[in-house]
Amino acid sequence: MYITLFKSKLHRGTITEANINYVGSITIDVELLEKSDILPGERVQVVNVNNGERFETYTIEGERGSGVICVNGAAARLVQIGDKVIIISYAMLDKKEAPQFKPKVLMLDDENTIKSVKDKEVHGEID
Repeated sequence: MYITLFKSKLHRGTITEANINYVGSITIDVELLEKSDILPGERVQVVNVNNGERFETYTIEGERGSGVICVNGAAARLVQIGDKVIIISYAMLDKKEAPQFKPKVLMLDDENTIKSVKDKEVHGEID
């Protein structure tokens, strides 16, 4: 049996751009993608902390070191520049291997710089 677990997370990233005149996706600084183990083209869920919107899209590489998190296409209507978002990727794992799996959680600051990297979440813990 396979189950779906969260694989990676960019926690409290800041939206730097919203471009409605694009075909779709979310552009993310390639360094953040690499360090979070999220691939270009990978399906992600985006949760807007400011307004509660949740949507799915796929990733494209942004300029390395730019800190860019840009929502493109129709989903750009669901965010505002400066909004805080949580970007989550998932993986399907065999139920037997799931207990040993360690996700990557990147805690970001207001400029989308990595503050810390974790491999689990603890209820009530705030970074």
